[in-house]
Amino acid sequence: MKLSTIHYSLCTIFISLFSVCFTAAATEDWKEVKSEHFIVGYIEDENFAEEVSHRAEQYYSKIASDLGYSRYDNFWTWENRARIYIYRTREEYLGATGAKEWSYGFASYGAKTIVSYAHSEKFLNTLLPHELTHLIFRDFVGFKGEVPVWLDEGVAQWEEEDKRKAAIEAIKELVAKKDIIPLPRLMQMDVGEVSDSEVSFKFYVEAVTIVGFLIKQHGESKFTLFCRQLRDGDTINAALSSVYSDSIRNAGELEKEWLKYYGG
Repeated sequence: MKLSTIHYSLCTIFISLFSVCFTAAATEDWKEVKSEHFIVGYIEDENFAEEVSHRAEQYYSKIASDLGYSRYDNFWTWENRARIYIYRTREEYLGATGAKEWSYGFASYGAKTIVSYAHSEKFLNTLLPHELTHLIFRDFVGFKGEVPVWLDEGVAQWEEEDKRKAAIEAIKELVAKKDIIPLPRLMQMDVGEVSDSEVSFKFYVEAVTIVGFLIKQHGESKFTLFCRQLRDGDTINAALSSVYSDSIRNAGELEKEWLKYYGG
């Protein structure tokens, strides 16, 4: 498979994640579907809202399990439930939120909210698990520790299972061409500030395959512990050394083992 083809198949990873606070327009006649951890606001199409609620609960359980998140009383329950707002159309969504023309949904960290529109392309299979992962992961690791953007985005993509195969094919081709972003640079990058689509593509592919390497090669339990170390304030190097000391003691060794895993 050519890289351009893989690029196309992965284009939906470029999902907008905003840290702004979203508030649904008060003038809208929002109805609600409520579940244990979510409140889905909709204006029309209750059936789609019910499906969103059902799938969100499924994703929630899987993501929380994958991250080893210790759920506690009242976590995302009752008044602490996350909210998902579904506009009727793309035009209505763009007009009400001011989102970019290419956006088909976004999450707000502060408001613990996901916003999209009814029947948007791949919303249920792509955007919803991706953005839920962002929210749950940040609840898990917080904002104070050394959590680079690549890890945040890598974890979110890893929960989009249909992206994994394409990402693996892409990274193998990039590794074979020796055309990767060096890990020290990747560690410092904020992909939201990158305008070059090829660089963005490499960033996302590398991010998800590093997470995949850590999970597949070393196990979910170690990855969970790695995330907990970051949550508790360890640096990346300290967390790597603590959790993967038998083979990975710093970011340089992580890069070496990751590239070897994918054929480098």
